[in-house]
Amino acid sequence: MPLDDTLAKVPHHGRALPLRVGTRGSPLALWQTRHFLSIITHVCPVLRAAEAFEERIIATSGDRIQDRPLADIGGKGLFAKEIHEALLDRRVDFAVHSLKDLETQLPAGISLACTLAREDARDAIVLGPGCTPPDPADPYGCLPAGALIGTASVRRQSQILHARPDLRCGVIRGNIQTRLGRVRAGDFTASFLALAGLKRMGIEREAGVVLDAEAMVPAAGQGIVGITCRSADAELLELLSAIEDRAAAAVSRAERALLGALDGSCRTPIGGHARLLPTGALHLTGLVARPDGSFLLKRSVTGAAADAARLGAALGAELRADSPADLFA
Repeated sequence: MPLDDTLAKVPHHGRALPLRVGTRGSPLALWQTRHFLSIITHVCPVLRAAEAFEERIIATSGDRIQDRPLADIGGKGLFAKEIHEALLDRRVDFAVHSLKDLETQLPAGISLACTLAREDARDAIVLGPGCTPPDPADPYGCLPAGALIGTASVRRQSQILHARPDLRCGVIRGNIQTRLGRVRAGDFTASFLALAGLKRMGIEREAGVVLDAEAMVPAAGQGIVGITCRSADAELLELLSAIEDRAAAAVSRAERALLGALDGSCRTPIGGHARLLPTGALHLTGLVARPDGSFLLKRSVTGAAADAARLGAALGAELRADSPADLFA
């Protein structure tokens, strides 16, 4: 069915306009939501003219609790819990998420309806005044011995401590602006941020070092915006499928299948990054580690993009089988 025909049907099935879009309230979350709305109204200007969408900001547990690591309060799923509840309670019609914050297994009644084109998935280091000029050949060499690195991510912590065991890591939480401010204030020598967020906020210049995705394996779904809605809402599912980015859909299937096979706790450092090669094949790198960096296992696989989920599941199973069992306890 043509997209305009699908969109034209949406208001006529007992659903009053405007359609309510659930989102977190951070500057980055709002940027992602408005980017999504710009795409959907671009392909159907009649919805823009009808003012068919309304933002609904939802405070999440992950946003409210800033003084503890995510692993101590339930993991990244806390950035989506209240948004899921709003969907199921019909307070919103669909929701916009950073895909890396979505659980691999969504609650019953909620579906991942589409993924948008991926921004740069790499991690970046924001450098404080105590760092030396970065050297592309030695990305961590700019960090002084014993430096305190701000991160709330066990994935990032494990990888940098594996490469530089002399460094220390401390918990830093909050939005991009908060983290930048704490590095500038000298609370931390440096900190990690996703390059995608810096680019979307127009402050890519803050990235002192950009880390290759094979050297610092990103989080599964990093740089991808995912849209969820109720599984029974056939009209909205059809609408959203029409704006799906096929490349993002393929790589996210591989990465989320990798996560599902590893089935680690929120304290297990796990990385997953897939990309489409010029040949059209899909290349996937997966990583598991100990938080202190004393163990790190990284492997890659290449196969047909159509087999993305199978590749991810197989690589995850291989990593799990060859890792110490206590990593997944």
